[in-house]
Amino acid sequence: MSVAEKKTIDDLFREGKEIDKALRKAVQQALLQHKKAGNPVAAWRDGKTVWIQPEDIVVEEKS
Repeated sequence: MSVAEKKTIDDLFREGKEIDKALRKAVQQALLQHKKAGNPVAAWRDGKTVWIQPEDIVVEEKS
């Protein structure tokens, strides 16, 4: 992509795809770090905050 073709921040927010992709990647990285460190994570399930133990944390496989 040339300098003239670079997307503005407005373009990125309007389209949303690249931001969504970056957020998914960040969440997966954070989950993996917690799992490796043996730390639980908090999640929202059925209207309540619950703790997910490290052995139950699901991390997507890289494709």
